[in-house]
Amino acid sequence: MTIVLAARRRNGAGPSAFDAAPAVPGDKSITHRAVLLGALARGTTVVANPLDAGDTRRSLALARAAGAEVRITDCDEDGHAGTGAVWRITGAPGAREAEAAGSPNGTPTVDCGNSGTTMRLGLGLLAGRPGAFRLTGDDSLRRRPMLRVVAPLRAMGAEIRGRRGGELAPLTVRGGRLRAVAWRSPVASAQVKSAVLLAGLQASGRTVVLEPTASRDHTERMLAAFGAPVERELLPDGTVAVAVEGGRMLRAACVTVPADLSAAAFFFVAAAVVPGARATVRGVGVNPTRAGLLEVLKAAGAEVHLRAERQVGGEPVADVTVTGPERLRPFEVGGDLVPRLIDEIPALAVAALAACGTSVVRDAAELRVKETDRIRSLGQELAKLGARVEELPDGLRIEGGRRLPGGSVSARGDHRLAMAFAVLALLLDGPVAVEGFEAVAVSFPGFLRSLAELPLDVRA
Repeated sequence: MTIVLAARRRNGAGPSAFDAAPAVPGDKSITHRAVLLGALARGTTVVANPLDAGDTRRSLALARAAGAEVRITDCDEDGHAGTGAVWRITGAPGAREAEAAGSPNGTPTVDCGNSGTTMRLGLGLLAGRPGAFRLTGDDSLRRRPMLRVVAPLRAMGAEIRGRRGGELAPLTVRGGRLRAVAWRSPVASAQVKSAVLLAGLQASGRTVVLEPTASRDHTERMLAAFGAPVERELLPDGTVAVAVEGGRMLRAACVTVPADLSAAAFFFVAAAVVPGARATVRGVGVNPTRAGLLEVLKAAGAEVHLRAERQVGGEPVADVTVTGPERLRPFEVGGDLVPRLIDEIPALAVAALAACGTSVVRDAAELRVKETDRIRSLGQELAKLGARVEELPDGLRIEGGRRLPGGSVSARGDHRLAMAFAVLALLLDGPVAVEGFEAVAVSFPGFLRSLAELPLDVRA
């Protein structure tokens, strides 16, 4: 699907200022975790305001394969969650073997689609289940590195086979009795940490994950709500240690999912790049391990206001408003800030093009193993529109403040690139055609409707 977008301009000059309050779906990371922890818990977990999208539906499928029952209420005629939607996950803590379905040799298969979270966290969940499970996905997911998760799970006693020695999917995991480990992860990765913690809950002893810096802590916060508190310690060398005791039975919980900051990011950036524009998202998650984008926008000169700050299910939530300055300043991103905004870098690339000067992203080599190589993809696609972007081994150098014509770009099957290129239309002198826009369904099926809040003319 290709859509064409063009900015509505004020007196033939810059894009029109706006005051937007876009509808933003539930947080993807939190929805995944609520579903998967619910599959391990005794009783029925209630998930309110879940993200109903391609990725999270894959985690529902994995939960079913693991023996959980799933019920979805308040759906539209197409079976998708509506306003006030609730998912109910009745767990299978007894770890019974699943029935074979659609897989060679009688092994049940779960198609994880484009969802790396489903595959990586799913491996941790299934590592403690009896029997074998086969996890596969689309072309993009089958290219993404899995050994970072496979290695610690093998050390715990799980048998996992896959291409290139377990580096690539499809992967077959045969779970069983697990032993605790102390695993030092070479990268700060919430998915690695979460997979090991999920396996650790089913292991004998105390499992510890050591990270070079803090990654997203949604799993740790949610585990406490499910009755399995996590120990967390900052060591003298800066390492972050996270530990969980095995053999603890999870109890079902009620989880209210906040609005997704990674989805809201595109509207916050849209406001930041248009002088006087404003975007407000209510009830958005502002977990400090995720909120790096807001810090960068504020440092670049945008006004960022958090109101009605509160805790919802252990997660900090606020109504967030971003207002665009007369002139956006260039910025630098690197070091410990990167894990707190890694998914928002495509949106920040748009902000960099609006800033007056050169912005730099470093220490973000993890972008090369996302849905696509986001460093290369951003550099090549933005260059098609006349942008001056230098590809670095671990990031990008982007020259901003230049007038850019319209043109054509490809999302390359990446939902975040598709949304970034749509917002980029605000900065272009002419229309932009975004090929592969359907990728947004992975995380934000209603994105096209929410775009109506911006001064953009859109046609499919």
